[in-house]
Amino acid sequence: MGKKKIMFFAYLFLFTIFISFSFAGITKESPLSIGQTFSSSNGVYELGFFSPNNSQNQYVGIWFKGIIPRVVVWVANRQKPVTDSAANLAISSNGSLLLSNGKHGVAWSSGETLASNGSRAELSDTGNLIVIDNFSGRTLWQSFDHLGDTMLPFSTLKYNLATGEKQVLTSWKSYADPSLGDFVIQITTQVPTQALTMRDSRPYWRSGPWAKTRFTGVPLMDDSFTNPLSLQQDANGSGSLTYLNRNFKLPRIVITSKGSLEISRHSGTDWVLNFVAPAHSCDYYGVCGPFGLCVKSVPPQCKCFKGFIPKYIEKWKRGNWTDGCVRRTELHCQENSTEKDANIFHPVANIKPPDFYKFASAVDAEGCYKSCLHNCSCLAFSYIHGIGCLMWNQDFMDTVQFSAGGEILSIRLARSELGGNKRKKTITASIVSLSLFLLLSSTAFGFWRYRVKRNAPQDARRKNLEPQDVSGLYCFEMNTIETATNNFSLSNKLGQGGFGSVYKGKLQDGKEIAVKRLSSSSGQGKEEFMNEIVLISKLQHKNLVRILGCCIEGEEKLLIYEFMLNKSLDTFLFDSRKRLEIDWPKRFDILQGIARGIHYLHRDSRLKVIHRDLKVSNILLDEKMNPKISDFGLARMYQGTEYQDNTLRVVGTLGYMAPEYAWTGMFSEKSDIYSFGVLMLEIISGEKISRFSYGKEEKNLIAYAWESWCETGGVDLLDKDVADSCRPLEVERCVQIGLLCVQHQPADRPNTIELLSMLTTTSDLPSPKQPTFVVHTRDDGSSSKDLITVNEMTKSVILGR
Repeated sequence: MGKKKIMFFAYLFLFTIFISFSFAGITKESPLSIGQTFSSSNGVYELGFFSPNNSQNQYVGIWFKGIIPRVVVWVANRQKPVTDSAANLAISSNGSLLLSNGKHGVAWSSGETLASNGSRAELSDTGNLIVIDNFSGRTLWQSFDHLGDTMLPFSTLKYNLATGEKQVLTSWKSYADPSLGDFVIQITTQVPTQALTMRDSRPYWRSGPWAKTRFTGVPLMDDSFTNPLSLQQDANGSGSLTYLNRNFKLPRIVITSKGSLEISRHSGTDWVLNFVAPAHSCDYYGVCGPFGLCVKSVPPQCKCFKGFIPKYIEKWKRGNWTDGCVRRTELHCQENSTEKDANIFHPVANIKPPDFYKFASAVDAEGCYKSCLHNCSCLAFSYIHGIGCLMWNQDFMDTVQFSAGGEILSIRLARSELGGNKRKKTITASIVSLSLFLLLSSTAFGFWRYRVKRNAPQDARRKNLEPQDVSGLYCFEMNTIETATNNFSLSNKLGQGGFGSVYKGKLQDGKEIAVKRLSSSSGQGKEEFMNEIVLISKLQHKNLVRILGCCIEGEEKLLIYEFMLNKSLDTFLFDSRKRLEIDWPKRFDILQGIARGIHYLHRDSRLKVIHRDLKVSNILLDEKMNPKISDFGLARMYQGTEYQDNTLRVVGTLGYMAPEYAWTGMFSEKSDIYSFGVLMLEIISGEKISRFSYGKEEKNLIAYAWESWCETGGVDLLDKDVADSCRPLEVERCVQIGLLCVQHQPADRPNTIELLSMLTTTSDLPSPKQPTFVVHTRDDGSSSKDLITVNEMTKSVILGR
């Protein structure tokens, strides 16, 4: 008898496990309860209840089965989580899905349907939750018609002007909160359509118009690109963009809570990011204002089109470009003017077409030109392969110029802008030039002779650099590096900078390396290469990246470093998912490690170095997430314990540069301290200095940190995604230290000895003064960023990296 009881309970236990984890689908008789899941027939997708961050809130969702951490691709009850343990997902007699919150009523419903004789819900192999009529087999409802933040293969973004139907992707509120966030991506009703990310009600990123197989604002989509997207528009006022990628395992498109549009796939062990937007300063909508052109150069910059000048010169010089440009010479156009006396068109190549275009049907390239020429409201035209003729009759907004690819935009200008009085101007210029030449020749020659004598030894050394010039540095053979990097294959490329490219490599002994290859076209790169090779070969510290050797053959100049498995800090800090891997204790450790590295540079190394380009992308992370300062191309050596100098060539990244350096060229130890302060605030908040904007006044990150410290001690500045792991007093102390580092006066900033003491003890801290960048003056109606705009793009006198 006892044996039968044991067998009975064993069968009962197995039956319970089967019910809990192997649910076939939802019918009227078998609802889905908390703890139960069911999968698609191919075992790729799974549906059930989940709880973000193990909270009390329960959501019904679909996720990739077996992927850790869990990646949810659809949520039913985004706005109303259930909290009752008796909650279940059932199906009514008329085919509606109903999410019951126990005794608290219905939390979510799929809406009214008409089932003839009962229905059931199944999860398809595409990840689509479908309600099917039992009698006819027709689909009554499907989750693909109600997308969340993710597109899977065969799901669609669409609009229909006749019915008012619109299907978009809406971001989560945060990584752990699936409620509706701030960002929406949609396809527009323009012809041709384009993809547009909105932040609240404002444009945030734009793809450019669709040209048959590609988006014109995405240079990646060239002739060699296999496009996973299919777009259809018809004359009845409807359009759809379908994701068709079935070439990779677990592909998806997602709009993150931070506004990034990401296309990724699973490699079997990790997620591989194939595309992300915005990814560059110029990708943010309208960053250069009306008639402004954002140039994707190194560094990126805003400029006005030919024939245009900044609307507000002083604000433009300070780096505030949002007001854009205006015409220098007004147009005088008559509809019946001839081509001889009409305005002229100035072509600009490699352009992402501006917004607010109009489609002109049934014309060729010549017809496009003539249609715009004889239409005085037409300010520009572009004939694009795959589209035809586009015209513009209002301000050019969100125009970008690429280094390669893009379209040709022909802009209407007054004839005087290109050809008027050309001969007269040439004669005048020649006379003036000749006079100046005679006056300055002797002075220039004398100055040149002086410079040649002064710089001859140094220039000769740089031009004829030999491996033995740097003692103790191993010299690699070129064929060794070519073999290690698979002949500098694109698949081995880790990144790109003003100096050239960085590649991953593997030596014959299995050791992984990173190879910095100086671009032959980089004028400033040669000087930086020499600077870095001399400096870093003599610097040894656990928080500095270690150089293994160099390779110098002909025009090729390479630096070989230890390979950093976790790449740079920004790849974690500004990624909506990877940021969770660096909780507060880890961030605090990283801050201390960076501070120790700076202290070594300033005080403990025999060379004494000012880095001049500290920023998150120059902080590398090893396999144990230990920080290592990299990129010493802009560094300067000095003697003693105090140093101050100035330079006519301001280099670095705006936003991280101390105000005295950005404005006057003066730099010192305290310049690095300022940069570290910005780094601190970024690491604490998880926000990028160049992208952060808070409230109606559009406060920058430093302004927001000051406000946070004044009101709450700074604890609410911490990245909400890691708030659970923080020690509030430690966070508040770090915010205060960060504000002390970004003080306007260098004398008010701590040195590295004081900085390390602040970070490693609990001694009393001085109170910071209000940082200069926080001061806003809005009385005259000017932008809140008038004093200075913090942006990755730099002014013309600044050489960013």
